[in-house]
Amino acid sequence: MSSILVVGSVALDSVKTPEGESKDALGGSAVYFSLAARLFAQVSVVGVVGRDFPAGHRRMLSERGVDLSGLKETAGKTFRWVGQFGRDLSDAKTLETHLNVFRTFRPSLSSAHRKSRAVFLANIDPDIQADVLDQMENPSIVACDTMNYWINSKPEALKKLLGRVHIFFANEEEAKKLTRQANLFCAARLISEWGPSIVVIKKGEHGVVLKAGHRLLAFPAFPMEALKDPTGAGDSFAGGFMGCLMAGGGATDEDSLKRAALYGTILASFNIEEFSTRRLERVSRKDAEERLTDFLDRLGVRTGALLDAA
Repeated sequence: MSSILVVGSVALDSVKTPEGESKDALGGSAVYFSLAARLFAQVSVVGVVGRDFPAGHRRMLSERGVDLSGLKETAGKTFRWVGQFGRDLSDAKTLETHLNVFRTFRPSLSSAHRKSRAVFLANIDPDIQADVLDQMENPSIVACDTMNYWINSKPEALKKLLGRVHIFFANEEEAKKLTRQANLFCAARLISEWGPSIVVIKKGEHGVVLKAGHRLLAFPAFPMEALKDPTGAGDSFAGGFMGCLMAGGGATDEDSLKRAALYGTILASFNIEEFSTRRLERVSRKDAEERLTDFLDRLGVRTGALLDAA
């Protein structure tokens, strides 16, 4: 299996939505990404946790094939996020953020991690993202995500980083804020001028817009009747997307990107069915294939062409 390195947060989240709540549950961008991507590729996590991080979480991730040799434990408490979603589940309200050991997180890659074929830089400080790239040995695909905090506080560092990135993931609000463009397609076009050849803009329940070369592609979200917790949906999408690309040898032609976007959509749909990572922990490749077949049928796509190469 092709290898993907993910550098990002490993957290304990407390989340409340209209469907219920969870307290000190497993979360973090690197975790959601890994649990989605592991269906397609070997994933290695680089991150940091405190001494309070439950051994059961480590065991669960290891049992699902996620390499945790780069997950360091240090004195102190694990990063914690407390959030709440109202009826509009696309809008998360942050109630508390406790960086704890994540505040001084400075990744140092092993020789094996430096050789990873692909790297996903989750939404951490763009200077740290750049430092990780400095340690890598010519990965074939570099992808990154960001968040409003970094767009507001370090826009120039982020733009500089994008000059070194092949694939950029952002949600609609982030893309518009970063580019100061009201039109989503104009925002994607401007971001691509800064470096990324592929720009993926997530629109929550309204799907995804993808720009590659001169082409703009749009994909709907998988229709869901029950949505419990959208935390980590974007990272799950990115994990499915990147995992699928690497399963296909890292090709980024249009068919490969379409296939990756569809699998990303499917993994995000599983993620939101339950709180925390509970649903992603149980998802199999067979589950993903069956839901994708259903999705294609709903879209009126009856060919197996998109499935055959995955």
